[in-house]
Amino acid sequence: MRGWKTKALSKEAPVSVVPSFVDLLQPLSCVMTSPTFDSFLTVLSGWVFARRHTITGMILAADAVGAKHHSAYHRLFAAARWSLDELGLAVLGLMLPLLGGLVLLGIDDTLARKRGLKVFGVGMHHDPLLSTRKTVITNWGHCGVIVGVICKLPFCGDRWFCLPILFRLYVPKKTAQKKSLPYYTKPQLAVQMLRLLCGRLENRQFHAIGDSTYGGKSVLLKLPDNCGLTSRLAMDARLYDAPPARSRSRKGGRPRKRGTRLPTPQQMLTERCRRLSLDIYGRKNQSRVSECVARVHAAPDRALKIVAVQPLAGGRKNQAFFSTCSTDNSEQVLTRYAARWSLEVTHHDAKGQLGFEQPQGWTKRAVQRTAPTAMLLYSLVVLWFSRDGHRHYQPLQRPWYIGKTQASFADMLATLRCESARREVLSMGLHGTGSRNVVKALLHALKQAA
Repeated sequence: MRGWKTKALSKEAPVSVVPSFVDLLQPLSCVMTSPTFDSFLTVLSGWVFARRHTITGMILAADAVGAKHHSAYHRLFAAARWSLDELGLAVLGLMLPLLGGLVLLGIDDTLARKRGLKVFGVGMHHDPLLSTRKTVITNWGHCGVIVGVICKLPFCGDRWFCLPILFRLYVPKKTAQKKSLPYYTKPQLAVQMLRLLCGRLENRQFHAIGDSTYGGKSVLLKLPDNCGLTSRLAMDARLYDAPPARSRSRKGGRPRKRGTRLPTPQQMLTERCRRLSLDIYGRKNQSRVSECVARVHAAPDRALKIVAVQPLAGGRKNQAFFSTCSTDNSEQVLTRYAARWSLEVTHHDAKGQLGFEQPQGWTKRAVQRTAPTAMLLYSLVVLWFSRDGHRHYQPLQRPWYIGKTQASFADMLATLRCESARREVLSMGLHGTGSRNVVKALLHALKQAA
């Protein structure tokens, strides 16, 4: 395949993605040397087209066999000197012009199933897809903690996207002790990434959103000054009012840390509540809602907005949420937490469309950098579609999907593949009455394969 000449891309490089996507990647060259970035572009191009997302599969998809020795592409992840954190922050730099004053961050972890005993960092982890409420099932593999930017993008409708930028590999405690590695819990890894991100952009205001795993005191008490948090709260959580002002006449003794005891979220729902209708999770939800400003037992110095919710339909249990922004109302807290679901969609698409679980690296650096690159590629494809790809998007005729107008990630990836193939075919200089039919048939076949 023919390549496009760019400043960072050598003439012999067989990259075949559309030039607008290559231009989007150019700011990332600042975190790597020029030869490493050449290999990185080739791997990303092969990642877009590969059927199986291993390093050798990407080389074949990019038609790069012979351009370099295949070990050079393996060393890109296993030995090359570049930082995954700096690469993620460079991807964040591409998003900043699209973000408002308050940047929403999604925090979650995901399982990548693996085989083999010698793969770095593997262990038994909870499998959310196979587990039920009554039965917990574990699986062998890697567990990664991810921080992504939650936002709405131009030309993508009202849909929330979560674009991953920072990653940490969670190593189980037994594995860490066996390999003499420092052990960090998942909330501690999340705090590390939040401090890195918020410290790099001190003038920006951030607000993290996570499930109950990331809503405890290990995160709440260690948040950066320019970062808030919205998460779930236990229904029997102990809540307190603000501590009373210390009387001047009182002598000696430690001042009170907590005020009077307030009703728990479960008790709040037994009192008078208001009805609230919200359009979240793709449907309208009717609920009884009670809210208050209180302090939890672990953080008596921080006022939180507490929202207790009783769904009126759907068979879901009562839930409680909190926000460190005490001026929020119930609608803001619930809508913001619902936006966290976009990170679950990101996990699904990165595994199904980009092969997040398929890379076969087993050394420490290869494990820590190869699979997260699939998540960064997800962010780059969505950014490319928002910037340029939406102009070329032609939805397939699906009369059984009534009212489907927004492009899914599979549609975005198919658009990138089709535009790249279109430019490649047109550059061959086909002539004659049948040339248009050739291009049309090729693009149709590519859409079906995508």
